[in-house]
Amino acid sequence: MKIIWSPRSKAQLTDIAEYIALDKPSAAYRWLENIFKEVEKLELFPKSGRKVPEFNQEDIREIIFGNYRIIYKIKENEIIIASVRHGQQILDDNEIK
Repeated sequence: MKIIWSPRSKAQLTDIAEYIALDKPSAAYRWLENIFKEVEKLELFPKSGRKVPEFNQEDIREIIFGNYRIIYKIKENEIIIASVRHGQQILDDNEIK
């Protein structure tokens, strides 16, 4: 399966990495590297994440990475990374569409 990062998820990823880099640039780089490795696993195991509780749909899933939720949608031959957000933030319906 092909992984596609939505514009929103790219922007969120950049914002989070920039925030981490304010204190420690090397930690931000490692965080990004590790998050990409985690997401790559979805190519082989797209249903490895749990169903997003707010939606409870088979095709909308998330993986938890530290304090962050990586929300994704499974389509025919694609995995669309819809959002990367802190675990305490509320998910907006518009982020999945």
